[in-house]
Amino acid sequence: MEKQSQILNIPTAIIIAGAIVAGAIIWTLKPAPGSNSALVPAGSQMESLKPVTATDHILGNPNAKIKIVEYSDPSCPFCKMFHTTMRKIMDEYGPTGNVAWVYRHFPIDQPGSRPDGGILHPNAGHEAQALECAASLGGNDKFWAYTNELYDTTPSVTNTTPDGLDQDELPVIAKNVGLDVNAFTTCLASGKFKEKVTQEYTDGLNIGIEGTPTSFLITPAGKIISFTGAQDYSTLKQSIDALLASNE
Repeated sequence: MEKQSQILNIPTAIIIAGAIVAGAIIWTLKPAPGSNSALVPAGSQMESLKPVTATDHILGNPNAKIKIVEYSDPSCPFCKMFHTTMRKIMDEYGPTGNVAWVYRHFPIDQPGSRPDGGILHPNAGHEAQALECAASLGGNDKFWAYTNELYDTTPSVTNTTPDGLDQDELPVIAKNVGLDVNAFTTCLASGKFKEKVTQEYTDGLNIGIEGTPTSFLITPAGKIISFTGAQDYSTLKQSIDALLASNE
């Protein structure tokens, strides 16, 4: 994996073609007053992005030419939009083995994440643990099946649905994707994956993530391009095509 200083060496034509840069709408995150979790300026710690390994949740070829590492929040409406985009990307590029999608957790459920000092997405961490329970019970296939249905089912966060998904729906989703509901409920109640979710959230803070979705595109040459927000399909496709053609 290349460091920040090498990210800027990508040819200008590719950067223009892949206009996946700041400016998209995202949910922002600010640490709570007195928090020890200081945010790092975006991009300055990108060399700290953890390498993709077999412990990650990967859809597609683990050795794909392009990997898109997404830090996501299950309660985030923009993540819901981007999830649909990434499913389309994988439908097109997954079968050829050219693109892999890596999902990591960044639940915005910390005090101070709203301007009034409250919690933006109070159920996000719980839902992230549900994804891990699905993976533990059914492997990679069930992780993605559960994740897809959760994002399909979760309403956008509005004044009428401020908490997003009714948490009673989590076992229903487990049943719908063919998981053992009792085992799933036991797993979720145990909190056994809370530490893992928290660690990925902390990893995200350490690389300067301030909102969701935040993604990192690893190019065929190992360079990294970061982008934020619910980027649209055509923009992301244009970027992927340019990078595959240049092999940069």
